[in-house]
Amino acid sequence: MESTTNYILVNLYDMSYEQLESFTEVRQEIVDQLIEHFSQEQASEHEKTIINSLLEKDQEILARMNTLRLEAQDWLHKRGQAKVQRNAYEAGYTPDSFLMDRKK
Repeated sequence: MESTTNYILVNLYDMSYEQLESFTEVRQEIVDQLIEHFSQEQASEHEKTIINSLLEKDQEILARMNTLRLEAQDWLHKRGQAKVQRNAYEAGYTPDSFLMDRKK
């Protein structure tokens, strides 16, 4: 997991959100396995050092993921605005039609 995390950090700003998503899914599986393992036996000092080192690197990964989230949110907002503007110009009626009322 340490080598994968280091690879992610080196390539963090060149990776797509799909690659980061895949990394987080794999990492979550590993974390679940570690939780199960350490619930049965105590972590050594060396293991604790490695885990703390990995946790310190999380902030940069989380910051990048948050940036990607904000970019996607902004894109969706702009797309929604464009759709509203486009719908305003697309008439839901025939412009050459007449409205006729009947008198009673």
